[in-house]
Amino acid sequence: MIEYIPGLAGIPATESSISSIDGKNGILAYRGYSIKDLAKNASFEEVAMLLRDGELPSASELEEFRCILHKRYEVKRNIRQMMWALPADGHPMDVLQTAIAAMATFYPDAGAKDPNSAFTQNALTKIIANMSTLVAMWARIRVGYDPIPPSKNMSYAKNFLYMSFGEEPDDDIVQLFDACLILHAEHTINASTFSAMVTASTLANPFASISAAVGTLAGSLHGGANEDVLKMLDEIGDAKNVRGYIENRLKNKQVIMGMGHREYRVKDPRATILQEMIEAYIKKSGITLSKRFETALEVERVCEELLSSKGVYPNVDFYSGILYSEIFKIPKEHFTPIFAMARSAGWAAHWHEQVGHNRIFRPTQIYVGHDFRDYPSK
Repeated sequence: MIEYIPGLAGIPATESSISSIDGKNGILAYRGYSIKDLAKNASFEEVAMLLRDGELPSASELEEFRCILHKRYEVKRNIRQMMWALPADGHPMDVLQTAIAAMATFYPDAGAKDPNSAFTQNALTKIIANMSTLVAMWARIRVGYDPIPPSKNMSYAKNFLYMSFGEEPDDDIVQLFDACLILHAEHTINASTFSAMVTASTLANPFASISAAVGTLAGSLHGGANEDVLKMLDEIGDAKNVRGYIENRLKNKQVIMGMGHREYRVKDPRATILQEMIEAYIKKSGITLSKRFETALEVERVCEELLSSKGVYPNVDFYSGILYSEIFKIPKEHFTPIFAMARSAGWAAHWHEQVGHNRIFRPTQIYVGHDFRDYPSK
């Protein structure tokens, strides 16, 4: 008998050198480098090159990559016109998936048969560069405003914020946003990454694979969890209501949003970093957040008391929504597209790795339907 493992949970599907997780000790590493060190010291562009090439770039290599990104920020006029033709209330993830898929028509020579060709490498870089532009464009198009053209001399993080709001953000905000992009850039073989790999295994072009990943990330069980955390915090309303709310949820066997992770038995290292960044920014800037943050801290405290024995701690989504909404002032419908924007670096790396040692994915099934039977006579 073949054992059925729902959701392929824990089944190794590939060998990869891109990232690793030590769930017992709460360590996430990209190419061997701790996410904590990368978030503190690196830029998103540097991390994208690390994921792609396997090593940190030299100063000159990084500068060259930044120049290439600057040249590729602009989106084709046809894609822009297509976005204007879409319904204004279209979900940003549907729009992003559509735009990425459509980009393949402009790069017919970018394919899996020669993943190291200049055409294909340019296409992978184009995807990462255009992700930020597309997300910012739709944020303005959907409310009737013309997109703000990308800057030719801003960093990836700063350029996105500039295109989104029309003003140059201050350096502290840029540094904070850059760290958020790094934290979301890669996370081993999750659902969306696996989707990209399955599509890549057919030797589909990188645009098709990344588009498939975007569609997978759009699901509420994957990319939208930080929105659910904000809804929960607003529903609780105040820190004094936390214990009763949590105990009631547990009594009814309901999920606590933002708590628990399949890989980590301790607090998600990304959640720790995000919490520290929020607290540091509050201290430096003197801003006052809404009750959400205070309520979130109490939710974590109560859950640690009640659930730590089961290895349930905050995951990355627990604090990211607060950061995006209260410090960056980003509408919640754009949280998941920003996640996709950051994760494009990881998806591109996995696409390249998959086609480099490719075998098409072809899992089997356990049939539970009818036995063979005859067609009824008339």
